[in-house]
Order: sequence, then structure tokens, then C-alpha cells
Amino acid sequence: MRRVGTGERGSVTIWILGLCIGLLFLGGLSIDLWRAFTERRLLAGMADGATVAAATALDRAEFRDNALIQLDPAQANDRAFEYLVSHPEWGSDVDATVNATAGFVTVVLQREVEFTLLRVLLPNEDPFTVTVRSLANPAPNP
Repeated sequence: MRRVGTGERGSVTIWILGLCIGLLFLGGLSIDLWRAFTERRLLAGMADGATVAAATALDRAEFRDNALIQLDPAQANDRAFEYLVSHPEWGSDVDATVNATAGFVTVVLQREVEFTLLRVLLPNEDPFTVTVRSLANPAPNP
């Protein structure tokens, strides 16, 4: 008489274990990707708001004297940073660059995002960096 299960060598168990590790890796990748998209959306909102705030810094003297619509660069820089600092998500981990000229203002924000589940599977990987850029210029009404 033959015993049931004596011919099994455990290959299905190893296969399922490998499948579970693969699913863990895929889940970690999706969670980290979701975090990156969320961070990008947050930074884009901050950059757009700072750019709009800076674009309101019109040079009134230039408009009054020459009827030219252009920015006051110093005031545009101040308004952009005032907006960023007052934003609830602002922190020391955000790198901000504001470049304002008479014709346009650019705000660039950068933040590093650490891995979550992928940190277990890829322990020596550096965090990834999310960078957003926003540009605005004053335009006359049509």
C-alpha cells in the first residue's frame, strides 16, 4: 500500500513563498509610487500658489510712467517666499528656488521621499527626489 503525499518534495511551498515575496515587492512599489504622486501633487500646488502670489507684484511705477506691465523682482521674491512659509505643508525638508525678473517668475520646489516597503527589499537605495517647476508672467487684459 502506498502512502499519500510521500512523492511531494515541497516545490509548491517554495513557489508560493516566491510568489508572496514578489507580491510584497509589487505592493511596496505601488505604495512608494503612490507616495511620489501625492508628494508631487502637493508640491505642485505649493509652487503654483507661490507663483501666482509672486505674479501679483507688479511694478506700479513702471506701469504709471510707461504703461508697461512688468514685475518688481524683489517684491515678487518676497511674496513667493511669504506664501511658501505660510503654507501648512512647508517644512525644512523642502528646497525652494524663486527666480523673479521683470518679465516672469519661476518657482522650483524639491523634496526627497523615502522608500517605505521597498526599503526592506532595497535597503541601500537612496530616496527619490520629487521636483516641480511653476512659471508665471504678467499679461495685460485682452
